[in-house]
Amino acid sequence: MPMSQPSAKLYRGRVADQIVEDLRNQILSGALPDGAKLPSERELAAHYDVSGPTIREAVRVLTAMGLLSARNGSRTTVTADGNALLAMSIASVVQFEKMSATDVLGLLGALNAYAVEQAVERASDEDIAGLRSAAEQAAEIVDVESAAEALKHYFVTLSAISHNPLLAALCRFITEIQIGLAVELSGGSTEDWRRVAGSLHKARMDIVEAIAQRDSARAVQLLRDYHRKVIERTQSSPRAKEIRETDPGLTTFLFSWLRANVGLGNALGRRR
Repeated sequence: MPMSQPSAKLYRGRVADQIVEDLRNQILSGALPDGAKLPSERELAAHYDVSGPTIREAVRVLTAMGLLSARNGSRTTVTADGNALLAMSIASVVQFEKMSATDVLGLLGALNAYAVEQAVERASDEDIAGLRSAAEQAAEIVDVESAAEALKHYFVTLSAISHNPLLAALCRFITEIQIGLAVELSGGSTEDWRRVAGSLHKARMDIVEAIAQRDSARAVQLLRDYHRKVIERTQSSPRAKEIRETDPGLTTFLFSWLRANVGLGNALGRRR
């Protein structure tokens, strides 16, 4: 793929950092789109007038950032995906700041409350019909895995009809965390899933109807009540009580889940 000229002349000393920044800007601006093949190492070295090792160093950094995928025997590929980058960034902050599960899930409640406000103002009748359909699907609990996917779809749809892409992306990833933790804590028990999520079907439908009636205050209050009940019920599960004896904030449990599900080697957070 043709390369644009470096945005500024490279100066000697930390040249690899400048190449990283130049390529990063091209990737984030879309000049090098997701899926594009990067020029060969030799071509990049000629383009930037540097040595092969300098190019390899820059590529390694961008690969660690999740912006490139370098595999032996094939050309390096751009793998820029907003959802994946956001997922890794949030996961890093959560782990670095040693946030508890309650703090993370509390943030989701605040974000979804804002999403509801935006949906009341911006959602079309068709959007709301889609949310109602998602709520109905979430009521069907055959097994934990399919029920979790249906519940995730409901909340992803809720954030999407806010028509605020950044808000939707934040809600989508933290919803992944909440539902992922709930699945782990249920231990695959359909009965436990029904106790936590299944019994809240009416609450989810009430949120839909409040949005349909364009009643922002009621929709927000219903959403906040819903999140409070979910957190209370999740933390009162037998497995959660057992874990909290040694991990009161479920912090270690949360970190373990993030390490297993968020990273360059898996697809969590990538566009679906």
